[in-house]
Amino acid sequence: MSFTQFGQTIGLSAPLLRAAAELGWTIPTPVQVQAMPAILRGADVQAQAQTGSGKTGAFALPLLQALQGQAPNAPRRVRALVLVPTRELAAQVGEVLRSLAQHLPAPLKVAVVFGGVSINPQMMGLRGGADVVVATPGRLLDLVNHNALKLGAVNALVLDEADRLLDLGFADELAAVLALLPAQRQNLLFSATFDGAVQKLADGLLREPLKIAVESTPELDPIILQRAIAVDTAKRTQLLRHLFKTEGWTRVLVFVATKYAAEIVSEKLYKAGIFATPFHGELSQGARTQVIEEFKAERWEVVVTTDLASRGIDIAQLPVVVNYDLPRSATDYVHRIGRTGRAGQSGQAISFVTADAEAHFQLIEKRQNLSLPREQIVGFESTEVAAVVAAPVGLAGPGNGGIKGKRPSKKDKLRAAGKLPMPPIA
Repeated sequence: MSFTQFGQTIGLSAPLLRAAAELGWTIPTPVQVQAMPAILRGADVQAQAQTGSGKTGAFALPLLQALQGQAPNAPRRVRALVLVPTRELAAQVGEVLRSLAQHLPAPLKVAVVFGGVSINPQMMGLRGGADVVVATPGRLLDLVNHNALKLGAVNALVLDEADRLLDLGFADELAAVLALLPAQRQNLLFSATFDGAVQKLADGLLREPLKIAVESTPELDPIILQRAIAVDTAKRTQLLRHLFKTEGWTRVLVFVATKYAAEIVSEKLYKAGIFATPFHGELSQGARTQVIEEFKAERWEVVVTTDLASRGIDIAQLPVVVNYDLPRSATDYVHRIGRTGRAGQSGQAISFVTADAEAHFQLIEKRQNLSLPREQIVGFESTEVAAVVAAPVGLAGPGNGGIKGKRPSKKDKLRAAGKLPMPPIA
């Protein structure tokens, strides 16, 4: 069934279906097929779905359908609230909502607000109210405290990437936001994972929800060639330069562990004649937006980033992702490599595996049911021997400091905070 036929069957309006068609939505995804009818009925929904599964459309279209029909001169009140963990995801969700609402006969106002930028323009933008607000929790509370918006009329709440919201420490802010909302409302919770903390949140928030778990299937899996290359720590940047030139890469997203590494690695690549730039949380929002837009426009060949770019950023036809530093968890590994192989395109994900990181990568493989051969690149063969540490017994969980037995030392933490010089990066 085509997307248009599906939308007509469940009662979506013609303007919404026209906008969806213009976005290239031709066939509904599994999460959309399961979630949208329930959301249109007003039911609560708990949906487990990975990035790229179509979940934004799954809640955006029903929300916009429900918001149609208000009196033309009625004052705008926030009736739908979408909470997200990052600025980038807020901007992306807001863009989708605005695109879908563009042909509605009575225009809807979608406000996107997040921290890291001046609050004054956002307060100005909220004058006259808004119909839908997409927000990060902290900035939303700041705006409420400045009397820039009120949440007493919200009848639909969406928590998008709920696991990430909790990972980033938004639990207290979430509780504060929930206390400001009407007791009677529709609640929609979307998350890639449902560990204990996320499920506890869902149990306290949702009322007799429809539970959806979209399983990965071969025909829906992205086509990603995964590779693991054994390399010494000091040779990683040289190997990255070598691969960029010999494999004919045009655009690469490189993941590192810290802001410091993002700056240093990108600088070394740039000096070697590769157009590379860093991307991390300490850049201004304007700078972050500019980097992503220029990367999409192929003005940068390499973006070296922290896990900030592992979710909520959609870069079409990104051919290669490199784990210069391994991610802290198997879940983060999935989100990182999911930046490539999107929208039916093929992609390649390469992990640099040093001797000290070998045990950690084996755990990631175990969690992902992988078994990747360790490649040796001529001229960059690994010669290191792993340091003697307590045997790692589990992958990192939120806030537990990383691989057990290899938690960051006090010096490591000070270096990550920029209070001590970092060891040299090749």
